[in-house]
Amino acid sequence: MPGSTIAERHVDLDIGRIRVREAGDGPPVVLVHGALVNGHLWDDVIPLLADRHRVIAPDLPLGSHAEPVRPGAPLGLPAQADVVADLVAALRLDDVTLVGNDTGGAICQLVVTRRPDGIGRLVLTSCDAFDNCPPRFFRFLVWASYMPGNAWLTAQTMRSPRFARLPIAFGRLTHRGFDRQRLDRMFEPLRRSRGVRRDLVRLLRSIDAADTRAAAARLGDVTIPVLIAWSSDDRIFPPEHASRLAALLPDATVSPIADSLAFSPIDQPAVVAERISDFARRTLNSH
Repeated sequence: MPGSTIAERHVDLDIGRIRVREAGDGPPVVLVHGALVNGHLWDDVIPLLADRHRVIAPDLPLGSHAEPVRPGAPLGLPAQADVVADLVAALRLDDVTLVGNDTGGAICQLVVTRRPDGIGRLVLTSCDAFDNCPPRFFRFLVWASYMPGNAWLTAQTMRSPRFARLPIAFGRLTHRGFDRQRLDRMFEPLRRSRGVRRDLVRLLRSIDAADTRAAAARLGDVTIPVLIAWSSDDRIFPPEHASRLAALLPDATVSPIADSLAFSPIDQPAVVAERISDFARRTLNSH
C-alpha cells in the first residue's frame, strides 16, 4: 500500500520562506498548485505517488501560503516561475517531473520556457493558457481585490464546505468538493495572516495574460516530453486548449481525464497519480 510519511519543512529562497511537504523516494515529482489554494490540493495524490517517487508539494505565494513574502517582492507569474526554478535548484533536483494545475499550469509553462534547468518532463492538467488567464469566470476576483477587506472576507467565507461548493467559489472547479478539514488546511494562512492577505491582493493585481501568451509563443522550443492530462468536463479551462497546447509542443501527448472538473487532483486523484507515474516511468526508460 502507498503511504509514505509526509515531512514538512521550510526552504529559504530570495522571495522568502516557502513551506514544502515531501514524501517518498525515487525520481522527483514537483506538484504545483494554483491561486487561492496551496499544496494541500494534492493531498490525495501525494501518497499514491510516494511509493515510486520523491514527491515535493510546495506552497507557492499564491494566496494561501504559510508566510508572507519579503516586502515588495514581485508576485506575478514570472516571479512564481522563479520560485519554482529556485526551489528546484535549492533542493538540487534533476530530471524533475513538473506537474501543474490551474494557475500552477501557467507557472509551469513559464518555467519550461524561461528557466528549464533540471526539468525532465512536464505534466499539464487543466490550467490557464493563452488568453484565458485569469479565466473569464474568475476575473471578478481581480476587480474585488480593489475593495478594502475583500481578502479577509474571502478567507472567512471559506470556512463552510457548503459555501465552497457554490459556483461563485469552487463549485465550477470540482465535482467532489472540499470537506471542512481540507478547507481549513487551505485557507488557514489567509485567515491568520494580514501579510498573506496583502500578498493575495498584489498577486491578483499582477496576473496578466501577456505572460501566458509569451509562454505559448515559446512552447515550440520545449523539447522535453509533455503529458497534457486535461479534465474532460472542464468549462473554466476549455478542453480544446489541450489540443492547442499539444500542437505547439514538439513532444506532447493528450490524455483526457474523465468525470473531472479543473481540480482533477481532488476529483480523480488515483487517475492523476497513475498518469503522472506511468508517464514519468515511460519517459525515464526512454532516455
